[in-house]
Amino acid sequence: MNAADDVTAAAHKVRDALRDAGIRVGLDDRVNTPFGRRAVEAELKGYPIRVEIGPRDLKAGQAAVVTRIRGTKEQFALDDIASKVVTILDAEQQALYAEALASRQAKTFDVSTIDEAIEVAASGWARIPWDIVGVEGEAKANASGITVRCLFRADGSVPDDDEPGMVAILSRAY
Repeated sequence: MNAADDVTAAAHKVRDALRDAGIRVGLDDRVNTPFGRRAVEAELKGYPIRVEIGPRDLKAGQAAVVTRIRGTKEQFALDDIASKVVTILDAEQQALYAEALASRQAKTFDVSTIDEAIEVAASGWARIPWDIVGVEGEAKANASGITVRCLFRADGSVPDDDEPGMVAILSRAY
């Protein structure tokens, strides 16, 4: 076996370990395509993590793990790749969720009239009691390109039917 075959065998082993850990994984083992092209293609496809294994990495018993979200590149032992990738994916998922939640909260405002809701919803989300909106308020909002995006109970649960005490979220329709 030559060095390229050894790297390919190690890559297959890492791929299998990642699959066994419950991670959806693809393996780009094209040897006739330059590494830079393959890395760019992975970026364009939106892969959150890329594991790079080369002959020098293999000799050192490690591989590079490149993260798309944080933009980091770290070396880990080949035997630890699966557990490290799971940990990184969990941490990045939590970071993305926290960022999205903070963004949503920063752009959502409580309002008390349909006119305020229309104004706020032009650039964010308006939270307003459904009793204030009603069918007439919804029609007025729709005329301004604003729609009711969701209805929920005050406790956050989803209602089965039209019931008193529901809250509406209004926002621009695109």
